[in-house]
Amino acid sequence: QVQLVESGGGLVHPGGSLRLSCVASTSERRFRMKDMSWYRQAAGKDRDLVAHIDAGGMTSYAEFAKGRFTISRDNAKSTMYLQMNNLQPEDSAVYYCHAKWYPSVERYYQVWGQGTLVTVSS
Repeated sequence: QVQLVESGGGLVHPGGSLRLSCVASTSERRFRMKDMSWYRQAAGKDRDLVAHIDAGGMTSYAEFAKGRFTISRDNAKSTMYLQMNNLQPEDSAVYYCHAKWYPSVERYYQVWGQGTLVTVSS
């Protein structure tokens, strides 16, 4: 099964930036076929979708992410990114990478990364 490994989290001050990476242990061809997402989960809260980029490269964002966050992918590197700018304390959460793909029209697989912690604090 494909594995997802996130990196790039850490402690930043309000207004700062981070770039998260998610590396998938699979080939360029197989990675290209996957719909990818970033989710986040703050302590005591539900896990929320942050941004999505499908196999065709179409992107979408949660309202709180629009204008500040940018999702992208590099299929040659089997890697997805999340550029986060103007971070605020309410952005503090564990950020998770998610992949979903369809081996047939009637089946799908999905996998989660282990998460990377983002803390925004003065």
